[in-house]
Amino acid sequence: MRYWGYLALKLGAAGALLYGAGRVLFGLLPPPPPVRHIDLDPFGTDLRFTVLVMIYTILSAGVLWAILLDHRYRCRTCLCRLRMPLLTGSWTHVLIGRPRTEYICPYGHGTLKVEELQSTGLTEPDWQPHEDMWKELAKK
Repeated sequence: MRYWGYLALKLGAAGALLYGAGRVLFGLLPPPPPVRHIDLDPFGTDLRFTVLVMIYTILSAGVLWAILLDHRYRCRTCLCRLRMPLLTGSWTHVLIGRPRTEYICPYGHGTLKVEELQSTGLTEPDWQPHEDMWKELAKK
């Protein structure tokens, strides 16, 4: 629950910031003059407004993509960034061992296995939680 709550918090904060930035940007732009006494929608008729909307849309999509990419590589338990990427498998021996990258939580909560070869479609990363790997090491 904490993992999804953090994602919702980041998306909400980004949405508020982008909404505020959009209001400021579109508020600073002067309204286009009416054409033949007809008040038209500025999108598609005013070049400055249309370009500004396109740039704002691309910026918003980039922020959303960066948030989702950052959140994908976080621990599901403690929310810290996963570290120590380990490359396994081989590109030359795909049938024996498919290439993938494994990330681990620095506190030992679990590992994330990301497939590098997407031959059968998009495969989701596999999160495998660990019970308590430090408990095994502390046994005498």
